[in-house]
Amino acid sequence: MSDCNIDTTIPLSLYVHIPWCVHKCPYCDFNSHVLKGDIPEHNYINALLDDLHVDLAYFNGASERELHSIFIGGGTPSLMSPEEISRLLIGINAQVSLKDDIEITMEANPGTIEADKFIAYRSIGINQISIGIQSFDDQQLKLLARIHDSEEAKRAVKLAHEAGLNSFNLDLMHGLPAQSIDSALDDLKQAIALDPPHLSWYQLTIEPNTLYYSKRPTLPNDDDLWNIFEQGYALLTDAGYVQYETSGYSKPGYQCQHNLNYWRFGDYIGIGCGAHGKITDSSGTVHRTVKVKYPRGYLNHEKEYRSELHIVETNELPLEFFMNRFRLVEACPKKDFNARTGLALNVIQTAVDNALKQDLLSETETHWQVTQKGRLFLNDLLIVFINE
Repeated sequence: MSDCNIDTTIPLSLYVHIPWCVHKCPYCDFNSHVLKGDIPEHNYINALLDDLHVDLAYFNGASERELHSIFIGGGTPSLMSPEEISRLLIGINAQVSLKDDIEITMEANPGTIEADKFIAYRSIGINQISIGIQSFDDQQLKLLARIHDSEEAKRAVKLAHEAGLNSFNLDLMHGLPAQSIDSALDDLKQAIALDPPHLSWYQLTIEPNTLYYSKRPTLPNDDDLWNIFEQGYALLTDAGYVQYETSGYSKPGYQCQHNLNYWRFGDYIGIGCGAHGKITDSSGTVHRTVKVKYPRGYLNHEKEYRSELHIVETNELPLEFFMNRFRLVEACPKKDFNARTGLALNVIQTAVDNALKQDLLSETETHWQVTQKGRLFLNDLLIVFINE
């Protein structure tokens, strides 16, 4: 157990996982389950609220903190009715205080949304929507087994504008099967033309336990992938988007606060099937949690919601901190390392010196900054902090 003097005023977020989807995409390794029949909405919301109650009671001091952000992900959360999502948010607020300007985000699939749903979600307190577009090329959407087409995607963005949401994000992938450089950049140009405040633009990766892993498609080569990124970065910059993390781009003032809290090694409670959490209790002990993966088990009242509980040991904290912090483009304040881990800077001095010598990191008196070389060889940078 860590005996570090950790700042226990770390921001706290909440992640809520809705596991059901209409269809399982061949590249998806998230904990999602194809919907068979109706969603047991009422029972699942009850379980989510009870799950939250258990975590708040278990981790000392958690119930006295306020939530800075809520993210409802999946799966396809937009399959849930606005009435049940409203009951969820009311139930959360009954158990824990919400920051006055709290960011509440929900993921949505363009193939499942209607105008009245968007407006209804906005009316119950959701102020950000993350829309899973992935591509505007109908042929690519078929290969990805998405249930929407390009026109539905554009319509979804129009509805987000009309609903008066504070912000919305578009999820867009590149490096798709047999995708050319021009096709990838055309996707990005169409996304930019729709003027989203936030864009998540990331490369398709083949993960274990997916259909693409067992039946691997032909993907663009490394040279093409680099050209896509380099030219796409220029397009985004020219359009006024700023890259603030590995795959996150936003207009000024529209960074995703929930994601920032993750990468700054903040705390988050995870509720719902397979949800992960990271919680620092009032003693300064850092816990990692995982919830029961399958809906049937999660809804079984005779079993615990939590399937895993891991206490992060003192020697694990440096790598845990930097694995998250170095995803961000911004410089890392040295004081944050001490505040979030409770460790003195001299604990990692040898590792920092090693990273500086390899030109993976630069530093000032108050900050560390990942270099351009460090971004290209991030794994090499992180290796120096293992078991520091």
